[in-house]
Amino acid sequence: MNERVARHYEKADIVAVIEGALRAAGKDPANLEPADLAPVDEFHVRGRTATKELAGRLGVDGTMHVLDVGSGLGGPSRLLAAEYGCRVSGIDLTAAYCEAAAVLAGWVGLDGLVSYRQGDALDLPFDDNAFDAAWTIHAAMNISDKPRMYAEVRRVLRPGGRFAVYDVLQGAGGEAFYPAPWARHPSISFLVTPDELRALLAEAGFAITGWRDTTELGRDWFRQVAARLSGGGPPPLGFHLLLGEGFAEMAGNQRRNLEENRIAMIEAVCEKPG
Repeated sequence: MNERVARHYEKADIVAVIEGALRAAGKDPANLEPADLAPVDEFHVRGRTATKELAGRLGVDGTMHVLDVGSGLGGPSRLLAAEYGCRVSGIDLTAAYCEAAAVLAGWVGLDGLVSYRQGDALDLPFDDNAFDAAWTIHAAMNISDKPRMYAEVRRVLRPGGRFAVYDVLQGAGGEAFYPAPWARHPSISFLVTPDELRALLAEAGFAITGWRDTTELGRDWFRQVAARLSGGGPPPLGFHLLLGEGFAEMAGNQRRNLEENRIAMIEAVCEKPG
């Protein structure tokens, strides 16, 4: 299963592809701000806006060491480091993403605060109580053993540490349409309902302190994306670089999933009792 999930996200020569797209967009890779990479490295619904909102709810500061589970190309982790001055360790199943994330961190001068390693969310390569906070953004959809994932996050968090979740969940409108951005086939998709997520977090030993349904905001965002695409196709830098030839179908299915309530977008913030 891990290999199948990794294959879904793998992209050959991803750094070279991003560099070429940056230049096509008029950007110099030697003179970038973290926000310049957001069209491609904030690979989730509502992008950098959603990341900023979740960061505010996580309550981090410059003294903290934060874990990013499913760190992808590293956009959210670099936002935390740039705006709060905290250290962030990212872990992702896809080795090519980890390698690319490290290069991108160097481009924006944040390689001293962020680090990335390939690994499994079900067996985190960190000591108990190692982190002050943790988050996961659009990662659990590909993980079937969610109880173990959340138990692992709880294990590596210090007592009193916060954990934020922003994920795609199962909506009330029926099964999702595929291919979707997180899965070309339902065999690697493991969505849970909002009620099931609440129960999973509680059973893992977390106390939920914040909960927000952002499904309608996600719908609005995808309508805006669709309007921009209809006006002349994708810009040089964007998620289409990662999704390849199937981008248009995946984006269309994602919008339909949201419009028909087949998926829900939930932000949750919880705490490891201390």
